[in-house]
Amino acid sequence: MSSNDQVSDRTKIAYLVNQYPTISHTFIRNEIVELERQGFDVTRISVRGWDAELIDEDDIAEHSKTTYLLLGGVLPLAISLIKILVTRPFSLFSAFQLALKLGRSSDRAMLFHLVYLAEACLLFIKMQEDSVPHVHCHFGTNSTDVGMLCSLLGEISYSFTIHGSEEFDRVKGFNLREKVKRAEFVVAISAFCRSQIYRFARQQDWAKIKIVHCGLGSGFIDSAASIPPQEPKFVSVGRFAEQKGQIILIRACKILADRGVSFELTMVGDGEMRPEIEQEIAQSGLQKSIALVGSKSGAEVREIISQSKAFVLPSFAEGLPVVVMEAMSLGRPIISTYIAAIPELVRDESEGFLVFASDAEGLANAMERLLKLDDSALRQMGERARMRAGKRHNAVIEVAKLKEHFSEIEGLTE
Repeated sequence: MSSNDQVSDRTKIAYLVNQYPTISHTFIRNEIVELERQGFDVTRISVRGWDAELIDEDDIAEHSKTTYLLLGGVLPLAISLIKILVTRPFSLFSAFQLALKLGRSSDRAMLFHLVYLAEACLLFIKMQEDSVPHVHCHFGTNSTDVGMLCSLLGEISYSFTIHGSEEFDRVKGFNLREKVKRAEFVVAISAFCRSQIYRFARQQDWAKIKIVHCGLGSGFIDSAASIPPQEPKFVSVGRFAEQKGQIILIRACKILADRGVSFELTMVGDGEMRPEIEQEIAQSGLQKSIALVGSKSGAEVREIISQSKAFVLPSFAEGLPVVVMEAMSLGRPIISTYIAAIPELVRDESEGFLVFASDAEGLANAMERLLKLDDSALRQMGERARMRAGKRHNAVIEVAKLKEHFSEIEGLTE
């Protein structure tokens, strides 16, 4: 068989994300790369983000493979809309009616939904040109609006992955019930996520909701656990935002300092709450104990985690952070909160310690307990974490599940 014949036998799908690639979407990159390894041709499409600063070499490589719907401004959108109006007027009218319906029930202005319709026209033309019959969207936000509207324009189907917590904060505003109803299938990243979809989806749509965990690449799954340092070092990685609970973490550190407990904390990330976080650190007098190091590449994050005893994430709201899985795969215990899907992965006193969200004293107690573990107990906890992450979040296994769901779509695979 020639190489051209081999390529033609591969199943074609598109992946649509609002912004891709970004430092927080490594799980999407892992999924795409593994799908390609398992026999798919994946067309990467992003609504925006072509000018985002990228520091990871793998993200830079993905950027060159990605088509950006808004890169050309208004003109390509207008041209696409006119083309669909001329060639598929009845389909466009159906999509227009749905866009109006979505706009009336959304908390976003109607204009946004008309723009989504124009983006859907551009997406449809791109997929037709590349003979791609299906689009999978990540997040139940505007990217799935575009994918759903695109499916009304012709012979294209769609599916999407819901992560939370943003989608669950605005179920009506994102029209999630309608999106689930029209999708071929819906991926929930955890049992908790699926339970939240059950709350708003029609009961007759429950069967199409599938659990597929976010997957770690071989660089993490195959890695050997490094020896934890003797120094009392913690690391926390995440966007500086209210739902991540970093202020509670700093207050827990203040409690440790007042108890005379020696520690160091490295906080990786950036975001809108950086000024408040800096102020909290200064008011607590913890400038020598807490280091804010900004955003880092995947390799740099991995190195910082390896140089720490444990990973701390005091979140108020989450889906299931991939960086928790990554830290576990490196043999590091987790200190986190009893929220969302985190307890599905991290079991209290097994792979780490779980505390109640917003409980600074409870968080401080957990951090102090971990520092008091002897080397053997710490390594055993880290090894349990490594094994559990590898069992539940192997990209090869999880993408095989996703592949099976794609295979059930009529006409998508031979």
